[in-house]
Amino acid sequence: MRPLIGIPCSGNVRSHTHYRRFAVGQSYCRALELAGAAPIVIPLLDDEGALLDIYGRLDGLLLAGGGDIWPHHFGQQRLAKLGNLDRPRDRVELLLARQAFEDNLPMLAICRGIQMLAVALGGTLIQDIPTQIPGALRHDFHSGHPRNYLGHEIAVEHRTHLAQILSTERTRVNSLHHQSVQDVPPVLRVAARAPDGVIEAAEAPDKRFVLGVQWHPEELVGDDPGMTSLFRALVEAATSSRHH
Repeated sequence: MRPLIGIPCSGNVRSHTHYRRFAVGQSYCRALELAGAAPIVIPLLDDEGALLDIYGRLDGLLLAGGGDIWPHHFGQQRLAKLGNLDRPRDRVELLLARQAFEDNLPMLAICRGIQMLAVALGGTLIQDIPTQIPGALRHDFHSGHPRNYLGHEIAVEHRTHLAQILSTERTRVNSLHHQSVQDVPPVLRVAARAPDGVIEAAEAPDKRFVLGVQWHPEELVGDDPGMTSLFRALVEAATSSRHH
């Protein structure tokens, strides 16, 4: 049986008729399917008990990309360049990320996901790289480029789980963000950085599989075997987790 990987969805998606939807990017689901998992979308329910009932059936958790995180969660005031907020999603992801970390449930966190992982465990964020890091590289290639455009190189830290998965300590990645992790919580360690010092990956060395990446590997699985390996590593860990 395929391991069940939950993906909390986005909740502020509207159509032209103002019909509200929960949504998840198809690329996450396709990448998990390709890696041998059964992905399931987790709605932003109000009932914490119902959310934990869903969580209790999971073999792994994927925190996907999306909008910005409410700065209240990491003790900062909102800056002018902060983008769209989805507070119900913040609430659900904080709950599930903390529970998964406590339970040693395998977890892969992507883009917004690595930021949420850091915040859930006591870290802080840079709210806007261009205004807060003088001389930073361009990290937001949303406009004018395909989502698999390789925006810059990253250096992977030696002897990390990430280096083992990617089988390299240097690679190029796509880049679709304007926020990043600032202060890494003590339970995580930095696993990769961009040339300007921006944190590109973090992992929990004492857990079965807890890894966050700032780029979007789900958009690169057809181009880079290393990115496929990220999802396969999650699925392998989830297969041996509590329900398998």
